[in-house]
Amino acid sequence: MVLLQRSKWLYAVAGSGVVFGLFSYFQSEKKTVKMAWTTNFQPSVTWNHNWDNQDYSTLVKPGNSKGTSQNDEPKIKSRPTARRHILLIRHGEYDTSAQKDVDRRLTPLGRKQADFVGQRLKDLPFNYTKLVRSTMTRAQETSDIILKHFPDLPVEDCDLLREGFPIPPDPPSSWNVPDEVFLKDGSRIEMAFKKYFHRANVNQTSDSYEIMVCHANVIRYFICRLLQFPPEAWMRFSLHHCSISWIVILPSGRVGVYAIGDSGFLPEGFLTG
Repeated sequence: MVLLQRSKWLYAVAGSGVVFGLFSYFQSEKKTVKMAWTTNFQPSVTWNHNWDNQDYSTLVKPGNSKGTSQNDEPKIKSRPTARRHILLIRHGEYDTSAQKDVDRRLTPLGRKQADFVGQRLKDLPFNYTKLVRSTMTRAQETSDIILKHFPDLPVEDCDLLREGFPIPPDPPSSWNVPDEVFLKDGSRIEMAFKKYFHRANVNQTSDSYEIMVCHANVIRYFICRLLQFPPEAWMRFSLHHCSISWIVILPSGRVGVYAIGDSGFLPEGFLTG
């Protein structure tokens, strides 16, 4: 009888130990996120919610009191509610043997690529608000062909979107690009990023869809900046001519990517670049 009572006591102690161990284990799991490939339990890079300087939770309206914030009104209650969709189109194949931009015109294949991407954009169920394009010849010609599918779509030309070298890539490129070129092009392309990529204004009541026709280096840099990846990584992926990269900026400032370099709509034999 004594032995039986002692056994019950031992089972009770053992059982409580198991319960306590499981409780502690699952509690610790709630506090940390274990990634299979690293022992780092924290994000290697944290997301900057105010990347576009339009995080409305950080904004206040100043009050009447000078030099103090005691009379500041509460944080602005009006917040964006719409999403901004931007479809980035690389230009079509062009004559790379020409020295001047004006002579770097689309090849016959490039013109067909532009028509295919124009038809693809038309097939998508979107009401586009405008087309923004680089002022370089190959981007202008590509967008002119796309616009045949959208004759009433407003057009905006922008020198900031011209091709260039945004930042020295890592790993390094075999291109022999002087540092001053990176400084000049990089500042311009970053200005384009800040101009066109931000969350919707509070006055925008419905989702918008914009087409942007520009260049591979520019698009790749934009994607790295939007996803808050190292911008030096822009050369680690490629884009076909007339491919579509589709990004969305949410009202919260979060960014999503539906496609990078989508070219599945191009027939066999039309993939270049």
